[in-house]
Amino acid sequence: MSDLSGKTTIVVGASRGLGHGIATAFAEAGSRVVAVSRTAAPFADPAGAAGSTVPELADAGDPTVAGSLLDRYRPEVVVLAAGASPHMRPLQHQTWETFSVNWQTDVRIAFHWLREALLTPLRPGSRVIVVSSGAAMAGSPLSGGYAGAKATQRFITGYAQDEAERAGLDITFSAVLPRITPVTELGRSAARAYAARDGRSEEDYLKQMGPLLTPEIAGSAMVELVRTEATAVAPGYLLTGAGLKKLP
Repeated sequence: MSDLSGKTTIVVGASRGLGHGIATAFAEAGSRVVAVSRTAAPFADPAGAAGSTVPELADAGDPTVAGSLLDRYRPEVVVLAAGASPHMRPLQHQTWETFSVNWQTDVRIAFHWLREALLTPLRPGSRVIVVSSGAAMAGSPLSGGYAGAKATQRFITGYAQDEAERAGLDITFSAVLPRITPVTELGRSAARAYAARDGRSEEDYLKQMGPLLTPEIAGSAMVELVRTEATAVAPGYLLTGAGLKKLP
């Protein structure tokens, strides 16, 4: 899908952080972007009036929303970047409600949207990207069930790819795992908590993460991934400030 002009992209979780950067990048690449979020967010007009952004206020975890929006907009690209901020506490200071918040939100959103992408189904050649987290590989002992929920997002993205192939749907599903970044609310909270746990400054803690991942880098990486030939797309990628890296 080398040319995004005239294509429709739904970005779920587009109001802030990496999701906002992803929505902006697709609009600048010429796509009509449907920016799904629970709260409104401003978007600048794309450079050169390339694409456009249509705000869609909705709860992405509502089981009726995914099917309704896929039917209405018939997108060629869907990016799922929505999720809850975990309660940053050690295990013994979690309750089941705080521990499971990302299972009830992040996994629920991925499940509903992946399911509807298969059932609708999306048109041949479509792409679906689930934004998980680097915590899916490394764990996250201060964020309750967050890492497990993010790993499950990666797993069910793979399940969706298997089902698409079994049904001959020609839809490509990928999971992208961003590394922690202080430019998002979730990343700032996590960096602060882990730095304090290690007795280090936030600046010192973040140095080990390498180049800073920004919303702009995330947006460019997602556009690059969608423009990649489907046969060359990997099931999963790590996303850092240096860009995308295929995961085994």
